[in-house]
Amino acid sequence: MVHNATSDRALIVGAGHAAGELAGSLRQGGFAGGITMVGEEPHLPYQRPPLSKAFLSGEADIEAIQLKSRATYDKARIDVRLSMRVVGVDRAGKHVTLADGSRERYDKLILATGGRPRVLDIPGLQAPGSLTNLHYLRTIRDAERMRHQLKHGFSLVIVGGGYIGLEVAAVARRHGLRVTVLETLPRVLARVTAPELSLFYEEVHRGAGVDLRTGTMIRDVQIDESADAITAVSCMNGDVIPADLVVIGVGLIPNTEVAEQAGLAVDNGIVVDEFARTADPDIFAIGDCSNHPSSLYGRRIRLESVPNAVLQARTVAALLCGKPLPPAAVPWFWSDQYDLKLQIVGLSQGYDRLVVRGKFEDRSFIAFYLRDAHVVAADAVNRPKEFLLAKRLVADNISISSTDQLRDESLPLQDLLKSTIN
Repeated sequence: MVHNATSDRALIVGAGHAAGELAGSLRQGGFAGGITMVGEEPHLPYQRPPLSKAFLSGEADIEAIQLKSRATYDKARIDVRLSMRVVGVDRAGKHVTLADGSRERYDKLILATGGRPRVLDIPGLQAPGSLTNLHYLRTIRDAERMRHQLKHGFSLVIVGGGYIGLEVAAVARRHGLRVTVLETLPRVLARVTAPELSLFYEEVHRGAGVDLRTGTMIRDVQIDESADAITAVSCMNGDVIPADLVVIGVGLIPNTEVAEQAGLAVDNGIVVDEFARTADPDIFAIGDCSNHPSSLYGRRIRLESVPNAVLQARTVAALLCGKPLPPAAVPWFWSDQYDLKLQIVGLSQGYDRLVVRGKFEDRSFIAFYLRDAHVVAADAVNRPKEFLLAKRLVADNISISSTDQLRDESLPLQDLLKSTIN
């Protein structure tokens, strides 16, 4: 049982989705001590997924993507301090040091430091902010800068064919921009989906007018005479692509510097157990920055997803309130592109068979990834009800005796769940 005296002080480093969820869950769970959240951005905790979708397109404003209002935090006695950066942790003295030299005491420290965009090691692309039309999308400020440049007829070059790049491409095409997507690998979404899914999304984007080029590497960029904007992107194959703006989306680097300074284990994220605890029993790490064990996959994983951030936040809150929750959960994600809602459950790496239910040409289907007759993951496009059932198939480690049971749309998936024995 975790001690929760009224004098206990929970200090949350970071003010993203995981941090906001944790602060609220602590109070809802009966945590009576002080709660302080320290964040580098000037904004209250907000949802990041809309930054490449509704917020970027102008359909949602800052208030619409905020998790809670300032008044809600004040009412819950949650001290939110923005535009402040933690630079060090003194584990023996149980305090953190801020960039301005001040200190904050803690009894329980939760690192929710998130991550930052991976910067391309290419001349001209190494200094985000130095060029007015170069964008690495991660924050509200990034999205605000970018959306003011989404002008009809402008040429947009996107480097990276992952979720962020393709979501931005879809928004830009709706705004009438000429869009070119450059992906180094032979196909888009190569790290997260099967070749069949990659081909489907490539055809969707090309059908929407996107100039999508796979197997293409960037050599450098051309800068205008004022040295403050990119005018073109040069590729290794000799192609030169004019650009009014450039977006880079090539992955995320977890922010682990504070944990490393504190002497905590770091390995592709801050190493934690199934309850998000580090080796120090008074320090936790949650969200994009944490690396935790997965009993489902038998290995450690780091997940960049809202559901994982929320789950880890609630797990820590429950533990600190003396009401531990079972930690087991199935990873899931989503992506909105054009009229397509892609929902993903599980991790597909290492699958040995793909079974598709529905037709790609109908833009509504679900692809099941199997390994040794077990469903380890599924990608659902415009099939929300079946996606919920797929989550159970993955979570329960269902063994499939015949793939026809998955493929045959005359057989409801819920019947499969009832009739299949683990």
